[in-house]
Amino acid sequence: MKFDIYKTDGSVSGEQIDLSEDIFGIEPNDHVIYLVVKAFLANQRQGTHKAKERAEVRGGGRKPWRQKGRGTARAGTIRSPLWVGGGRIFGPRPRDYRQKLPKKVKRLARKSALSYKVKDEQLKIIEDFSFEKPKTREFVKLLQALNADNKRVLLLTGSTDKVVYKSGKNIPKLKVLEANKASAYDILNNQVLIIQKSAVEVIVNTFAENREAVN
Repeated sequence: MKFDIYKTDGSVSGEQIDLSEDIFGIEPNDHVIYLVVKAFLANQRQGTHKAKERAEVRGGGRKPWRQKGRGTARAGTIRSPLWVGGGRIFGPRPRDYRQKLPKKVKRLARKSALSYKVKDEQLKIIEDFSFEKPKTREFVKLLQALNADNKRVLLLTGSTDKVVYKSGKNIPKLKVLEANKASAYDILNNQVLIIQKSAVEVIVNTFAENREAVN
């Protein structure tokens, strides 16, 4: 499929790029996307939550009152889970939330995410660009020219560009990533996906490498 390439001033350059149907034009698999996004979010959890249970709460070693004769309920410790200050019943414990998925599943999810962006007309290809020095103002002008200001935007670059990264670091709702590091969640979690021209080739090569590794 042919896609127009935009200039940094928002105009169409007149040049087009051919996007692979196998990557940008497949029928998206919603279930695979669900599995990958769920695993991605689970992997972000630290799992360090902890609540003290009955045996871990300090105090309560002595029976608070005698068993019979007071007309009140029996009590063996002031640290019972039923009491204020007591331990917690089945409280959370530190655990590992990480989930592993097959490479084929993750690859299909990325393709589905990219295809959704094309299908929803949320994808723009832009010529390669950089700045002489980190300049947030210049980056804001670029987003405004592409009608992407005040929207969640993901910019995929062909290689590591610290100047571009620093220029967009303080812009709300903007995320800059190298094309080979973007997950399906990153691709989907935005309203506009902007891909530099050189990044398209990186994406294609990434899928080719993954296919060889799996086979």
